[in-house]
Amino acid sequence: MHAVTPGVLVHGGAGRIAAERHDEVQAGVRAAAAAGAAVLAAGGAALDAVQAAVRVLEDDPAFNAGTGAVLNRDGLVEVDASIMDGATGRVGAVAAVPDLAEAIAVARAVLDDGAHVLLAGPAVWDFAAARGFVRAAPGALVTPRMRARWQDERQRLEALERDGGTVGAVAIDARGQLAAATSTGGTLGKLPGRIGDSPLPGCGTWASRVGAASATGDGEAIIRVTLTRALVDRIARGAAIAAAADEAIAELVAHGGSGGVIAVDAHGRFAAVHATETMPVALAQLDGDAIRVAAAVRAADLALA
Repeated sequence: MHAVTPGVLVHGGAGRIAAERHDEVQAGVRAAAAAGAAVLAAGGAALDAVQAAVRVLEDDPAFNAGTGAVLNRDGLVEVDASIMDGATGRVGAVAAVPDLAEAIAVARAVLDDGAHVLLAGPAVWDFAAARGFVRAAPGALVTPRMRARWQDERQRLEALERDGGTVGAVAIDARGQLAAATSTGGTLGKLPGRIGDSPLPGCGTWASRVGAASATGDGEAIIRVTLTRALVDRIARGAAIAAAADEAIAELVAHGGSGGVIAVDAHGRFAAVHATETMPVALAQLDGDAIRVAAAVRAADLALA
């Protein structure tokens, strides 16, 4: 097995973020990447690293996952998430679950349980409660910013600016194993029960022995092009990771969608591409006993190795 530099790359959603929030979101993705890298530094697996990174973002109200998730048409939070282990092909996902602060941890529990891939709706709480998860109080995940946006949304759905995004992470560990994870509150003003790309293997999240990817953006379009599986398949056919990411986003745009993607291949090379004004990203890699972390609001401003 060739030597690789363990690392984790995270995203905080593709869209448009007001300039006054750039520092806030950069700090958030930086903290998440550092948390994932700390797992790798301790000898942990890529699967654990992406889970740790995404959990940080779920608790950060600057992003659209967990606390601070967008509200559906009824003014409620319903979240989606998935996590995939590239070494084994195992995947766990949850979708349209109300009042769930740590969706990625419950998705991991689905993966570890092994009986199913995707659980959806309020009934997920029967599964989660049996494993010690506690449901958030109604409204506890709703922030004033998202409540205000939802109120505006009811009046002018198409005029709103998207300023908080889906979160995700990809990682490679010291054994060269890959993993990906994605978590989201979905689309502002969505119908109750709507399931987007994030919990669907091959759409918002995919990992194999060849590559791993997490997507964000127009969920319906991402589903139609099975973006992350298509990206990793391009790598498997010999494409360089940067070219594979570029082509995947170009296909998304050609189908009328917008968004972004982050990816890592089995050589430890990372890529981040988006067809939107911004997509907060951060890369953390091990450097001996140290962890190097870099963050940017636009992927092009982040040096990827």
